[in-house]
Amino acid sequence: MTKADLRREALARRRALPEAEVAHRSAALWEQLQAGFPVAQWQWLHLFLPIPQQHEPNTWPLIRQLWAQQPHLQLAVPVVQPDGHTLRHFHLTPETTLVENRWGIPEPVSAAEVHPAQLDAVLIPLLAFDEAGHRVGYGKGFYDRFLTECRPDALRIGVSLEPPVARITDAWAGDVPLHACLTPERVWWF
Repeated sequence: MTKADLRREALARRRALPEAEVAHRSAALWEQLQAGFPVAQWQWLHLFLPIPQQHEPNTWPLIRQLWAQQPHLQLAVPVVQPDGHTLRHFHLTPETTLVENRWGIPEPVSAAEVHPAQLDAVLIPLLAFDEAGHRVGYGKGFYDRFLTECRPDALRIGVSLEPPVARITDAWAGDVPLHACLTPERVWWF
């Protein structure tokens, strides 16, 4: 299946999910993360802040849990730049002021910038992925560009509300594959 077809179908399925189901699946994702990865050993975790109207996995319960249980772990979140093509990354703390951008994504204001080379792991929002670790997002290429700036040993962990498809037929060499992907049922390793 092509990325465009997968994107269209996955968006329709996700938007049809009741909020309670998104919350249930999100909680299961964060259980998989903490059971399957050495979170306590990381210094920096990059994650995304959810767009509620897109029914994205809700990272806020995970963020609050990490602040309470892993106080040494620093969190970073992306901010789309005015060029519309790149991301910068900022430290997220309980004191960080957030404002919504034009897409409804909360972004930090006046937070310290974090360089991608500092990150130990990156949680990547997905619409779909395949059994080889190829991924489908919204199609803007933000994460492909960003992930090339990270250290080679930084874990690239997809976050999906659904299991993988067998194969994305139009994956190409410029796509940065995942190391693993969280689904509510399990962790997929590639």
